[in-house]
Amino acid sequence: MEIVNNRLTRLFESNRENLLTVYFTGGFPNLNDTSSIICSLADAGVNIIEIGIPYSDPLADGPVIQESGMAAISNGMSLEVLFQQLVDIRSKTEVPLILMGYFNQLLQYGIDKFLADCVKIGIDGLIIPDLPLLEYEQFYKEKLLKNNISISFLITPQTEISRIHQVDMLSTGFIYVVSDSSITGMKSGISAQQISYFERIKSLNLKTPQLIGFGISDRKSYLTACQFANGAIIGSAFIKHLKDKNEVDKATNEFINLILKE
Repeated sequence: MEIVNNRLTRLFESNRENLLTVYFTGGFPNLNDTSSIICSLADAGVNIIEIGIPYSDPLADGPVIQESGMAAISNGMSLEVLFQQLVDIRSKTEVPLILMGYFNQLLQYGIDKFLADCVKIGIDGLIIPDLPLLEYEQFYKEKLLKNNISISFLITPQTEISRIHQVDMLSTGFIYVVSDSSITGMKSGISAQQISYFERIKSLNLKTPQLIGFGISDRKSYLTACQFANGAIIGSAFIKHLKDKNEVDKATNEFINLILKE
């Protein structure tokens, strides 16, 4: 069986605890902030950086991320612009980079062209929430393996056990454990019901690393999530923090310090 060997998979081989992933929308708050935010996140100690490709119809995104996406599109962000902005990013950081977008965006851009550009700039993984598992397995699995790009699929509290095992088999990056069945950014804090769900997933002893996202917004919820998975993903809370900030480097450092520093 072919395997993926990139910065993301090597990170999980060397470190499987308390991994912090931060999501932000490319081109927000300002069009040319993308590279600065990546470097600031890396310098502040973030383990994995997830870059959202702005989209006009984001199914899984809550109001905060939707608003940032529309602002980024208004700023002039597109996949072409994003790839141009990231052309020399690997001369600045070796932190694993993931692109999160929707399947239609990739189809419009051209799958092969998209993957080639990902390889060219050093993207390690993809999250495509609306890509069906069967379609991935039949048409795209070999393409991603060939290009050494990981894919991470999502599970929710409603996901059936058989599908969880299928996600575990097909994910080559990590399993994105959605903490709540709502859209992103709707709740803060972690309930007893969610902890019960995390315990259930942990008890399955899945082979693929797991990161918990949706509703992780501060140090407390980050540390709680890390008790049940390899780490946590923060998105909406960081984007809220960036809004209307002129100095994104400083704002990024402030936010990550709130999460990582005791």
